[in-house]
Amino acid sequence: MIRIGRSFVILFIFLLPSLVLANAEKLPLPRFASIRSNKVNVHVGPGKSYPIEWTYTRQGLPVEIIAEFDTWRQIRDSEGAKSWVHKSLLSGKRTALVTDHQRKLRMKPKKDARIVAYLDPGIILKVKKCEKEWCQVEANNYSGWIRKKAIWGVYAHEEKV
Repeated sequence: MIRIGRSFVILFIFLLPSLVLANAEKLPLPRFASIRSNKVNVHVGPGKSYPIEWTYTRQGLPVEIIAEFDTWRQIRDSEGAKSWVHKSLLSGKRTALVTDHQRKLRMKPKKDARIVAYLDPGIILKVKKCEKEWCQVEANNYSGWIRKKAIWGVYAHEEKV
């Protein structure tokens, strides 16, 4: 019979919630997130002691989290630039960016559906949901469907956002 000391049991009881929370934060990599505010400094390494590389100035800009170190996330933007940011400066709200040229926002997820709006490159979209080839999005008081291949911020295989 193994006897466990009372202090070990008490210590285990106090540490259990942090162990559960630590495991609850393990999300798959890579994954998309968005910039939380209009001014987010990013660093060359995972910590404030590393130099600031640049500052993002667009709230909602989609980024891809490609690595994690403690409370720091290595991100990649739509242009392929990589940097490190504290996790508190990222949001789980899914957004996407209209790529390279003007795109059509449609009423339904069909290529012949009525056009709701024309979206210029660089517009940030709120992603509501995705299906096989399409995502339902919102932008500038318009709501509709856009082809996945026309945006950056969702994976081709992704259907639940």
